Amino acid sequence: MIFFCDFLKHFSDFFLFCYYLDWVQRININLSAVKRRAEAIPTRRAVKKECQAAWLLKAISCIDLTTLSGDDTFTNVQRLCHKAVHPVRQDLCDAMDIDQKGLTVAAVCVYPARVADSVKSLKFLGAKIPVAAVATGFPTGQYSLETRLEEIKRAVADGAQEIDIVINRNYALGGNWEGIYREVQMMKEACGSAHMKTILATGELGTMTNVYKASIVCMMAGADFIKTSTGKETVNATLPVGLVMTRAIRDYYQITGYKVDLHLSNI
Repeated sequence: MIFFCDFLKHFSDFFLFCYYLDWVQRININLSAVKRRAEAIPTRRAVKKECQAAWLLKAISCIDLTTLSGDDTFTNVQRLCHKAVHPVRQDLCDAMDIDQKGLTVAAVCVYPARVADSVKSLKFLGAKIPVAAVATGFPTGQYSLETRLEEIKRAVADGAQEIDIVINRNYALGGNWEGIYREVQMMKEACGSAHMKTILATGELGTMTNVYKASIVCMMAGADFIKTSTGKETVNATLPVGLVMTRAIRDYYQITGYKVDLHLSNI
């Protein structure tokens, strides 16, 4: 009976995807309009003085402090975790007359092989900062689906509470939105209780229309976040891309009532 209920749920989810697929295929983004809107945003009045400091401190609390280097070791992961717990120098806090207690970054982000080290370091520091792991053959995603799913499961087993996946850019460039939907849905299932951030690698998607379509399809497949880029592409987060993805999030919310978060990456 349980398996039959699962079958009905997956059938229902896929039926809804097929229902909206025709809409997704007909989407077209006006690039000139996006660029005009992006150019207008920096001309607006900025926050200043105390408000600016408050916004900067808020921005720190939204950062995934990251190390994704081939020479990562337990020692530099340990240093990263210490920085995550104490993100602002004490002399700056004193100058602004603020208490740094309780101010941390949002997460520590590492390769799957360094998840256990991060969990151990944060536990030693007494911090409840989640560990995020890049997975699914980051940054290219050019691995078999079985390998990508297994990488997610191993990272979660080691203590990762957030998983950053990368989508199949080959599918996106070829317009295979059903393929992306199916893969991302399986990745979401592999994440279990961990949050899933879906990296679109927007600099490799070719067009803003593809960026919007990929955003919608990944949200339909269960993404908790949609993320601009791996930080490894030639072009990473840009203001026009952020506008298109934000619009996709708004449209998806209006249709479904479900809010998905946006994550910008420009390492």
